Amino acid sequence: MRADNDNRSTLPYGLAPRGFKRTEAAAYIGVSASLFDEMVKDGRMPTPKRINTRTVWDRLKIEIAFDALPDEGEANPWDDDMEYEVGQVPDARRKRRN
Repeated sequence: MRADNDNRSTLPYGLAPRGFKRTEAAAYIGVSASLFDEMVKDGRMPTPKRINTRTVWDRLKIEIAFDALPDEGEANPWDDDMEYEVGQVPDARRKRRN
């Protein structure tokens, strides 16, 4: 077990990594890995990049997707999905993909 102050990162102190593995990405936004998987699947979180055999999530894309999530009490655009024809993308999803 490592001590809490044991920083073995090669990054300078205070510099967040650009890429996260799945569990780190989930922890970064404060959810479980299984909920993060669900959010990736339904488009609320970005898909990962492949770096050789590694699967890595871009911190900046995660931040953009997190900012696009509705605040508590705010309407959730995902609730309106049934109003669209098959193949159409709601405006909220279209913005997240850019």
